[in-house]
Parts: sequence; C-alpha cells; structure tokens
Amino acid sequence: MIAANLESVRGRIARACAAAGRPVQSVTLLAVSKFFPATSVREAVAAGQTRFGENLVQEGVDKIETLADLRERLEWHLIGPLQSNKTRIVAERFDWVHSVDRLKIAERLSAQRPAGLAPLSVCLQVNISGEATKSGVAPEEVEALAAAVAGLPALRLRGLMAIPEPSTEVAAQRAPHRALRKLFDALRARGHGLDTLSIGMSDDLEAAIAEGATIVRVGSAIFGTRAR
Repeated sequence: MIAANLESVRGRIARACAAAGRPVQSVTLLAVSKFFPATSVREAVAAGQTRFGENLVQEGVDKIETLADLRERLEWHLIGPLQSNKTRIVAERFDWVHSVDRLKIAERLSAQRPAGLAPLSVCLQVNISGEATKSGVAPEEVEALAAAVAGLPALRLRGLMAIPEPSTEVAAQRAPHRALRKLFDALRARGHGLDTLSIGMSDDLEAAIAEGATIVRVGSAIFGTRAR
C-alpha cells in the first residue's frame, strides 16, 4: 500500500509542477511518518523514499535508532514544536529542523550541534495565518529572526515553513502560501541565501507547488489514516 501511495503522491507532484511550469526536481517530497512504526518507514524506503519528517522529538529519535542500519541513506526532519529542554538530542540526531520560531531555540541548537556533523539545516516557522493556537513567529518579526539565526555558526538557515489554516477551496489555500513566498522573496532580496519553502501537505500540495513550495510534507496520503 505504501509503495502505491508514494507513486500516487509523486504523480500529483509531477502534475502540479507541470501546471506551474516548474521542473519536478524543484519539489522534494517529505514523508511525514508520525504515529507510524519504523516498519512503515522501512517499507517506504524500499519504495525509494529517503526523507522523513517527525512531529514528536522522542518518537523521531526512537525511529532513527531503530533504523540505524539505514542512517546514511536517510534524511530526518523535525517538523513539530521544539522545546528548549529537547534541543540537544535534536541537534545530535536530526538533519533538519523546520520549526524554529525563537532565537533561544536556534542558539541552543547551534551550541549543541556536534562538531563532527554538518551544520543543521533550519527553517523559520511562520504563523502565516495568525492563528492563536499555532506556533510560529509573526510575519513582521521574520526579518529580525532570520538575521540573528543566519549568524549562528552551526546552523544553516534554509528558508521558511508554515502550517496555514486548513481550507478546501484552492484560492483560500493559495493565499497564505503566496504570503509566505513574498516573505521568502523579501529575505532573499536582502541577501539571505534561502532555498527552501516548506509548505503544503496531503490536502493542499497542489496549491503550495503553484505558489513555489520546494518541500511538501505529506503524511496521510502516503501512510494512511493515523490511529491517534
């Protein structure tokens, strides 16, 4: 099932890229494996998937350890909230963090990144829809945070991430993605070497790709309905 689902999602990405006049290689598929066992990740790897996103730190670390035999082949992304008391294990184990929304978190990740590892790739999470229940830096504070994070020695600032308010209408889906893209373009114009827009999930990846997504985070369309 997972192999067939991956093929279906890849087809959706290819069609969305064609519609947007973009090469399919410009969009990376991140398989969100939260609440699914390491055996499901292994099944996805057998179908050619190598990049995985986890929302919960300890669940992600457990899978990284269980799948240690595949570590050199896989890229692990933390896409969920990160508390300051868990930055060390994330700095030591993950390759990417998409959910940096405070300078304190970025400073701890930089200080705790082991010297023998490549710089940790990070995205700034932006609360692009202004929802009180969502994590993320306010759009008007992005520039200052980006400038501070870009100067940290063990991090590489890659771009921006957002989890917009859900909608079933394409126009409503595209609006927050477009707003994030404008912030992204503004930062690039100010000299930041950004290359990543982490937007779009199972239900809105087409809208995200139309607005410039370079990473789409897809879970249920690959692994099925989560049990919790």
